[in-house]
Amino acid sequence: MKGFLEDANYSIGLLDEGATLADVIDNCIYEHTHAGKRAFYVGDLGKLVKKNIQWQNVMAPIKPFYPVRCNSTPGVLEILGTLGVGFACSSKSEMALVQDLGISPENIIYTNPCKQASQIKYAAKAGINVMTCDNDTELKKIARNHPNAKLLLHIATEDITADEEVNMKFGTTLKNCRHLMECAKELGVQIVGVKFHVSGSCKELQTYIHAISDARCVFDMAEEFGFKMNMLDIGGGFTGSELQLQEVCRVL
Repeated sequence: MKGFLEDANYSIGLLDEGATLADVIDNCIYEHTHAGKRAFYVGDLGKLVKKNIQWQNVMAPIKPFYPVRCNSTPGVLEILGTLGVGFACSSKSEMALVQDLGISPENIIYTNPCKQASQIKYAAKAGINVMTCDNDTELKKIARNHPNAKLLLHIATEDITADEEVNMKFGTTLKNCRHLMECAKELGVQIVGVKFHVSGSCKELQTYIHAISDARCVFDMAEEFGFKMNMLDIGGGFTGSELQLQEVCRVL
């Protein structure tokens, strides 16, 4: 394998002609055994490109945002950034990591449901404005530390196949959205869109229909308060299956 990127924690290379993934794994086992190391992970970065093409073919013009917590290896993030993918960051370290790779703040969403004040200030200083919110405590915290923030109201979704604990994990109710908009108006904070999340274990497309219908209600509500919303975050939970993407796309 021809290496072209070496790091203390990972390396990226191109397979020699005729080489297989099994050859790479055997070589890694040999090297790690002699170096006294234990666990390692082998991945095919070409699949990132293929999955992006699949997304563009099925889901365009919806822009994907990659959750950095899934795999923060710089090589992975660089490829995704080059492909034009945005990034969902849940911490200061994740925001700093993607910005160090040259990612524009406009392509970053701060998604932590319970943000530290210091990290909100960091986002403000870094020009990262779009962030999620689902309660008035978080809203007031954002208003104090990042008055130029652009908020996505995170609404709860209901999966009829899931238990109550899963359904209520994150997100606010439609009724509470009105209260949050009243608070945002008083605090002078912008609300620019809605976010919802459907679990990857959800098999009911009706859940997406309900979530989008609820989001439509929130957009209509926003007009009453003078908010000009232009963003709908349809969350994660995609399995990577092209069939699932096609089914969700039909619903959208």
